[in-house]
Amino acid sequence: MTEISAKDVKALRDATGAGMMDAKRALVEVDGDFGAATQLLREKGLAKAATRSDRDNVEGAVSLATGDGRAALVHLKCETDFSAKSEGFLSLANEMVEAVLTGGEAAVEALAPALDDLRLAVKENVELGEVRLVEASADTTLDTYLHLQDGRGVNGVIVEGEGIDQETLHQVALHIAFAKPSALNREEIDPDRVESERAALLEITKAEGKPEQAWEKIVEGRLTGWFREMVLLEQGLHGDKATVTDSLNGGRIIGFNQAYLGA
Repeated sequence: MTEISAKDVKALRDATGAGMMDAKRALVEVDGDFGAATQLLREKGLAKAATRSDRDNVEGAVSLATGDGRAALVHLKCETDFSAKSEGFLSLANEMVEAVLTGGEAAVEALAPALDDLRLAVKENVELGEVRLVEASADTTLDTYLHLQDGRGVNGVIVEGEGIDQETLHQVALHIAFAKPSALNREEIDPDRVESERAALLEITKAEGKPEQAWEKIVEGRLTGWFREMVLLEQGLHGDKATVTDSLNGGRIIGFNQAYLGA
């Protein structure tokens, strides 16, 4: 039997993040082969990491990158802000967003081993959330906003517009960041969800004892209010009476993407 020194155990622990006893057991199992022990610990760690996949991961970091008429957004999730603020976590989030900016959304697949290593290092449910690349056309303009907190991005937005000046488009990006709309327009909302809300509002109206002949009008008014909470173009820009649509001066929003902690 190969003798396993404390120095070997410490070296393996430092390389893998495993506990001292786990590192020693792995070295014993593979007869002191450092490379085999590293792989063994990695496989066991990934198997254990899979059991964490149902744990809440509302923390994390949002990274954003721009260049040459393109904007990329990556949301990397974890369980604690301690892990989210760590150098390794933020470094991977930034590496991913740069990869997306230059190589497209599928480019993050090449970083899957690094993501696995991060899961092993922090021992949390680390998961890749939103990954988006937006490219402006000859007729459109992009604007972005990233809200920073404690040295990490926590809320990122990409918005694309046509016929809109840059300052106005930036105000729309700021609005999206804090209003968190679910859709650009009503057509993007699932019709089944709309009908479910309409039915619920009808029951509320009935329970309030409103006259039957007024039910339809009351429900439609309340449904319009519901749409205003969810639909970007119908929201009041920064909470004002004037809607986002009103502020565009004839221009139009092509689309937007947003990622934020807790989403």
